[in-house]
Amino acid sequence: MARNRFHRSRYRRYTGGPDPLAPPVDLREALDEIGADVMAGVSPQRAMREYLRRGTQEMRGLDKLREEINRKRQELLKKRNLDGTFAEVKELLDNAVLAERKQLARDLDDDARFAEMQIENLSPSTAQAVQELANYEFRSPEAKADYDKIKDLLGREMLDQRFEGMKQALEGATEEDRQAITEMLADLNELLAKHNRGEDTTEAFDEFMGKHGQHFPDNPQSTEELIDSLAKRAAAAQAFYNSLSPEQRAELDQLSQQAFGSPDLMNQLSQMDSQLREARPDLGWGDSQDFEGQQGMGMGEGVGALQDLAELESLSEQLSQQYNGSQLDDIDLEALARQLGPEAAVDARTLAELEKALAQQGLFDRDADGNLRLSPKAMRQLGQSIFRDVADRLSGRSGDRQTRRAGATGESTGATREWEFGDTEPWDVTATVGNAVRRTIIEDPERSLAAGDLARHGVRIDVRDVEVSETESRTQAAVVLLVDTSFSMEMQGRWLPMKRTAVALNHLISTRFRSDELEIIAFGRHARSIDISELTGLQAVAEQGTNLHHALLLAGRHLRKHPNAQPVVLIVTDGEPTSHLEPDGHSFFDWPPHPATLAVTVRELDNISRLGAQVTIFRLGDDPSLERFIDQVARRIGGRVVAPDLDGLGAAVVGDYLGSRRGRRR
Repeated sequence: MARNRFHRSRYRRYTGGPDPLAPPVDLREALDEIGADVMAGVSPQRAMREYLRRGTQEMRGLDKLREEINRKRQELLKKRNLDGTFAEVKELLDNAVLAERKQLARDLDDDARFAEMQIENLSPSTAQAVQELANYEFRSPEAKADYDKIKDLLGREMLDQRFEGMKQALEGATEEDRQAITEMLADLNELLAKHNRGEDTTEAFDEFMGKHGQHFPDNPQSTEELIDSLAKRAAAAQAFYNSLSPEQRAELDQLSQQAFGSPDLMNQLSQMDSQLREARPDLGWGDSQDFEGQQGMGMGEGVGALQDLAELESLSEQLSQQYNGSQLDDIDLEALARQLGPEAAVDARTLAELEKALAQQGLFDRDADGNLRLSPKAMRQLGQSIFRDVADRLSGRSGDRQTRRAGATGESTGATREWEFGDTEPWDVTATVGNAVRRTIIEDPERSLAAGDLARHGVRIDVRDVEVSETESRTQAAVVLLVDTSFSMEMQGRWLPMKRTAVALNHLISTRFRSDELEIIAFGRHARSIDISELTGLQAVAEQGTNLHHALLLAGRHLRKHPNAQPVVLIVTDGEPTSHLEPDGHSFFDWPPHPATLAVTVRELDNISRLGAQVTIFRLGDDPSLERFIDQVARRIGGRVVAPDLDGLGAAVVGDYLGSRRGRRR
């Protein structure tokens, strides 16, 4: 009979780096926020760094992680102090002296009176009193036991400062145990001396670990690893000493000579510290901390706290990313997990992956001057995201459903494609129904292809099934978007909505209506044609002037370059024209608007109108003078005026453009 074989599996937390089953980082949200900062005037490099600092609702950023690290550090300093061992030694000494006094009071011989004098004249200094009692012959067994605890405690604390866990391991240790520790320290110092002389310590290390490996649970694999482990804790022990007051240091110097009842242990430890400092001089041996709390720590525990503080300070610096050559890969994820938990390490790892992905995906490039900017790929993705928001607003505008769906219809090419937002091409019924049938069978495998079965259950068409016929546009438009970049746009919070509007319109035309020719013209004191990438990163300049006249001159030039295209002019502004272009090329400015400025601006609007342009002016703000001026010129040239709120600016401009296409189709 065959025996059943059972395979046993053990599961534990994955520690091999990034989770291989985790989904890839989503760059869309990051690009949206970075793009918003860039459009607000922040450099791309800084925008990326600020995003990594802020994080998201689901992921802590660098600033939040650093805030938690600094808070933990402050709590540690404010709650704890380094008096624990001193207080414990004093308590044991007081107990020993009290027990001895009681015993002497019961003894009636002359030696007892002499001993009483010795006890009464002990130094008020705890360390001095411990030293004075080193050769005292206790009559009380309880007093003798408490005094021996002091020597044992000091020895275990001294070792625990350098070897974590020694305080507990040596509790109740025998003389043989102490002798084994003394032998280990002697062998360790010999190994360290060989290393510092530059000798090969491979065999010596193996021999040392074979003999004393039980004292090193972290299981170092080489002399260098052993030194790394020991030096960090030894440096923290020195920082503990440096953090004591002068009085405490003097007391510790005296007490340490009584560790295990002799100065031998301290001599061995001092030799070890010296050699470790020589091997690792850059570990902050001169550091100190100011503990202010009420909760005392023993010497070993205090060293652990100082190691934590050193680790917290290092993490704070890594998370600040303020030093030269800083990068997120510098963050010690294991240390971060120790201090804040594994979730913090996951957040930091995700931030690092985001930074790498943003760089590797080609979302940034450099302009001719070497300045970092959003790449065309990033602009396409950003435009898609912004246009999606604009489309959502368009879909919610009452009475605008036809405008939202307006587009070009032309001669069929014979090809079909998946329906996308903004399409007005006719459905290909055969392809659409075929898609619905196939999807129905896939989603419901039990459904039969038999006509009777489909007839009984029906086929429901989903938006995913729709395919439209490809058409060639019958008409072309020359579109000019004039955007006001005067300083008032920045001051009144209209800078970012203006840019988002331009990005959305550019995305729509460049992806859906490629036959149309779009020109973006920015006008402040002067006007100039500007590509969408440059406009996205454009910063406001504190200069006076709204030169619509110059912008219209450039718009007319673009329209004349495309004489067979339908001219469409879209103007976004928040102020009256206060500048115009002089014949010599200089910009004239005056406030309130000079009659000459108004006259040449109106004249250029007339010229645009004579080209057959459909002109729409989007008035921002509620300035009465601007409202009167725009209403008058709109009536003069037969244009339209739209006064959207800032949140609806993009939908208003895109909707008006789509409406112009519907007019062309009709």
